[in-house]
Amino acid sequence: MDQTEKLIIDIIDQHRDEVIEFARDIYTHAELGYKEFRTSQKFVNKMKELGLHTETGFAITGVKAYLNEEKKENASLALLGELDALRIPEHAYVNSETDAAHCCGHHAQMAGIFGAALALTVPEIAEKLGGQVVFFATPAEEYGEIEFKNQLREQGKIRYGGGKCELIRTGAFDDIDLCLAHHIQPGDEIQVGSGTGNGFVSKVIRYLGKAAHAAGAPDKGVNALSAASLGLQALGLNRETFRDEDCVRVHPIITKGGNLVNVIPDEIVIETLVRAKTIEAFTDAAKKTDRSFQAGAVAMGAKVEINTLPGYLPTLAEQALPELKRAAELAAPEVPVREAAGHSGGSTDVGDVQHLMPVYTFNTGGVKGGLHQINFEVTNEEEAYIDTAKMFALAAYGLLKEKAARSKELVKNYKPVFKDSAEYTKFMEQFDSKEVLD
Repeated sequence: MDQTEKLIIDIIDQHRDEVIEFARDIYTHAELGYKEFRTSQKFVNKMKELGLHTETGFAITGVKAYLNEEKKENASLALLGELDALRIPEHAYVNSETDAAHCCGHHAQMAGIFGAALALTVPEIAEKLGGQVVFFATPAEEYGEIEFKNQLREQGKIRYGGGKCELIRTGAFDDIDLCLAHHIQPGDEIQVGSGTGNGFVSKVIRYLGKAAHAAGAPDKGVNALSAASLGLQALGLNRETFRDEDCVRVHPIITKGGNLVNVIPDEIVIETLVRAKTIEAFTDAAKKTDRSFQAGAVAMGAKVEINTLPGYLPTLAEQALPELKRAAELAAPEVPVREAAGHSGGSTDVGDVQHLMPVYTFNTGGVKGGLHQINFEVTNEEEAYIDTAKMFALAAYGLLKEKAARSKELVKNYKPVFKDSAEYTKFMEQFDSKEVLD
């Protein structure tokens, strides 16, 4: 451990209570995607208190705070944190005003970035960094409330439902060369690197029938709920055509199921994501999903509208970064460290960023229960928040010391799928469509 690494650890330890208070406050005031105004403003206030040039309004609630802007030509490293939570109204720490709860641990990412900023902005440390650091708070990683996001699209406020996808589209990643990202995980270990993960497209299916008295004149109506039920059944029968190796996941919910029990339902709305391991696989599954819902409409004589939006690209496998391994050993020498492997059926917009630049991921523990579940619980704030802050800061130092030589090497050797944000956006537009069967 060199003197700068020791100083980083000491400073974060000195500010332990402040970092934990920051995390607890966000944890108990959770907000949903593209609505994280309080969380965003809290982050802005902390960054400005540290004297950082701070810009707001990226994809509505996103924030970028800059350290060492004069060194950005050497390398620009972003520490990524996610602002949003999940709609889980039954959780013990739900925000009653938003029905949101941080059951995916994004509040720990934000606390980690804040803690890292406390250390990296100390002049004796900042001068050792040979590149720019961007403390980047990003919105809407959890892909939900698709109808709400469609409203934002109609208002011209966004185009994509995923926060980082929108940030890429609008050029907010154009001044960044590589990133560090974090996620929480149940247990008491640290994980470095990442396996693969599913990509997806999102769909809103709207059935339109004809209302009539459900008991007195059902023959006069067209039951949109029956059409939706047939569509869901057809989708279920299609599942045997999904290959196991493609890890296909289609999981619809009905967000509008009728108005009154004595009226034939004339409008039914379904939201679903169509996920798979590869772009080819989720494209194939999406076609089968469309056919299934169209079949329900044909059978009942209903109209169906299927709005498809770009979701996330598949997560790419990433080798464990030596600088993150070292950061783990220094930050929490007593905590086991393992390298990530395998495939996850879940998805993250971090995968979209990977298609343009290197992104290096680590996971910390300190929680129990299930992610996205009401039994999610923080059990060890030291691991969840303080270890996260130390790893962000130590890894950033490792990547940017000595005139950012290591960052330059990683960027030079990386082979992105897309050369820039414009090429990425052009590719994503193919998944933006609306089909109507009348």
